[in-house]
Amino acid sequence: MSEHVVPVPIYIAVFLALLILTGLTTWVAFIDLGAMNTVVALAIAVTKMLLVILFFMHVKYSPGLTRLVILAGFFWLAILVALTLSDELTRGWTPKPQSWSILLLNIRDLL
Repeated sequence: MSEHVVPVPIYIAVFLALLILTGLTTWVAFIDLGAMNTVVALAIAVTKMLLVILFFMHVKYSPGLTRLVILAGFFWLAILVALTLSDELTRGWTPKPQSWSILLLNIRDLL
């Protein structure tokens, strides 16, 4: 079976990029960016994830079926995140129950 051989300088470049991005993550954690802290941290994490998947897991040089399986995994993850967020974001829609004393006062007023 013929496999693609990745040159060592590419591995070294990806490793150095991962080290730099890890340092950048640490540096950004100490800076107050307000609501953008999470966005910047996730952008750096996604970049590191793509580097690892593409180069260290050899997905860049893999056949189409392997790419399809990885894409299906990300699609499934998106479904799970969407379902979790749909539950979390709709929890405030149901009214909170009142105390019994308020209900009894309302009933007495009606009588």
